[in-house]
Amino acid sequence: MSVKLAIVYYSSTGTNYQLAQWAAEGAKEAGAEVKIFKVQELATQEVIDRNPAWKAHVEATKDIPVITPDDIVEADAIIFSTPTRFGNIAAQMKQFLDTTGGIWFHGKTVNKVVSAMTSAQNAHGGQEATILNLYTSMYHWGAIVVAPGYTDASLFAAGGNPYGTSVSVDQNNQIVGDKEAYQNAVEHQAKRVVTVAEWVKKGMQ
Repeated sequence: MSVKLAIVYYSSTGTNYQLAQWAAEGAKEAGAEVKIFKVQELATQEVIDRNPAWKAHVEATKDIPVITPDDIVEADAIIFSTPTRFGNIAAQMKQFLDTTGGIWFHGKTVNKVVSAMTSAQNAHGGQEATILNLYTSMYHWGAIVVAPGYTDASLFAAGGNPYGTSVSVDQNNQIVGDKEAYQNAVEHQAKRVVTVAEWVKKGMQ
């Protein structure tokens, strides 16, 4: 049986959605059954409408399903992607994680294989702290955190974040640097998650 991977992202202007799409490509190449989900938006439409890029992205991704705790239960593995908010995850992502108490209580988050990615507007804008803060929740889940570490040369070309792929974006919401390098790193991270999830799934059967 193939690994069921849920890619769960929050994105206001598209960066983390792009990371999610790259992760999906890598995971599919590794043979996973992949579904991309967004978390529920908390900002009001009035606020979104004031930012043309945000409004455009919301419209472009209106058909992406919103993640539910049941989707987590169904998945063997989850890759999260969230922008950095003062060195922590976006409120929208935190709000979703806060709704998983029920499945956590019933042991349904145990042994999920998880990994994370992030973005910020500065090279040292809190990317590592954001991923580590998200992983703290995963330890409470009883999940198995699979960070990329330094397991492939592609990671060095993408900045060498051992906790998860991270990118910087400019004022026009464009990824700074070699996009191909970041895509390669994301795809490697996704393939690593799928590989470990396969081991776990076979070991539990």
